[in-house]
Amino acid sequence: MAKIAILGGGESGVGAALLAQSKGFEVFLSDSGILKDEYQLTLTNNNIPFESGQHTLSKILDANEIIISPGIPEKADIVKEIKKLNISLVSEIEFASRYTSAKIIAITGSNGKTTTTLLTYHLLKEAGLKVGLAGNIGQSFAKQVLDNQMDYFVIEISSFQLDRCFKFKPDVSILLNITPDHLDRYEYKFENYIQSKLRIFQNASDESQNIIWEDDEVLISHKNQLPSKNLQTISFKNKNATAFIQDQQIEYSGNWSLNKKDSPIKGPHNAINLSAAILAAQAVGISREQILKALPTFINAEHRLEPCGIWNGVEFINDSKATNVDAVFYALNSFEKGIILIIGGVDKGNDYSVLDNLVKKRVKGIVCLGTDNEKLIAHFGPKISTIISTTSLKEAVETSAKWAIEGDTILLSPACASFDLFKNYEDRGKQFKETVKNFIHAQN
Repeated sequence: MAKIAILGGGESGVGAALLAQSKGFEVFLSDSGILKDEYQLTLTNNNIPFESGQHTLSKILDANEIIISPGIPEKADIVKEIKKLNISLVSEIEFASRYTSAKIIAITGSNGKTTTTLLTYHLLKEAGLKVGLAGNIGQSFAKQVLDNQMDYFVIEISSFQLDRCFKFKPDVSILLNITPDHLDRYEYKFENYIQSKLRIFQNASDESQNIIWEDDEVLISHKNQLPSKNLQTISFKNKNATAFIQDQQIEYSGNWSLNKKDSPIKGPHNAINLSAAILAAQAVGISREQILKALPTFINAEHRLEPCGIWNGVEFINDSKATNVDAVFYALNSFEKGIILIIGGVDKGNDYSVLDNLVKKRVKGIVCLGTDNEKLIAHFGPKISTIISTTSLKEAVETSAKWAIEGDTILLSPACASFDLFKNYEDRGKQFKETVKNFIHAQN
């Protein structure tokens, strides 16, 4: 019997274990951290051997194939040992895709992929299709493949997952943009990260549908690596693009348009995300009428330009999901002058200079939030007179409120990972909302 080892016992790992077992493999799951009780119970109830709090190399390296969690970097010692033995090392996405005939819409990009994924899923679901939501959000792709109830999957896929995809072939592939992110995982070489993202097209065929934002500078410079057939484009500049975004409306090929005021998500970056979702829905047969009917009922996920309170005419916005500089660029573009920006956390090799012009035009104050704010202070200190370093959300919110006047926006858009002060970006966003709520209550 062929053996499969699984590294990482989260949602994707446990789902992969269940699917592998159902396909007749001898399965062993290993996690160097402590598995959640619910996952331990699932594995135990299904008689799947596992270990928690350690990696036993002899059991792992005995496998014919290893499925790896995207959270484990290539430079980890255990990955180096696997590579030495030339054992097949794949992502859950790659493994599960072997066992489904459902059509797959895969979405990647440095920014906007979660919103695009959720909206695409919403459009398909509202049209009555049997559709699963998977990848970085939703339930395990592998578990849903095992349940075999879906005709379509909408998958948000990261560069880490793409790194371990080799034969994965989506029916519709979306690449929204590529901007510097996760460079600590790519030897601080942007080109390595670019090549990772472009892997979404590596198996594109004549039947594949492919969607890009064609104004992206990286995609322009790597045009020769994009599919030559069935390439649908989104643009602010090219009126011949499949989706041409203008000031008031978006024109789609097929002679129809959408007034931007009817979009459920705001801001120029979300016009790209909206268009990508609409083009994906059309690619699998959803009609214009079905799309227009479904749009008003879409509610975006938490922590993405999420309004979370108003005090004395000052609006608080939770954009904790903005974990890279480009996401902050988009956020700043979504508001006018009078922004007080709360930024900071664990820097990932960020170049903050891309924010300079927007900070000059729209930001009246910067609150740095993190255990180490030296890089932020050094960069923005000479450019803005109102700047402070903080290590708590309470101080950040109270300071921002002191600086704000009616009509201003207090924007949490960190540009950084959250692991210095918080469990993850969700924890950061939830604590921010709670802190804002407490502050407003205390003022009333």
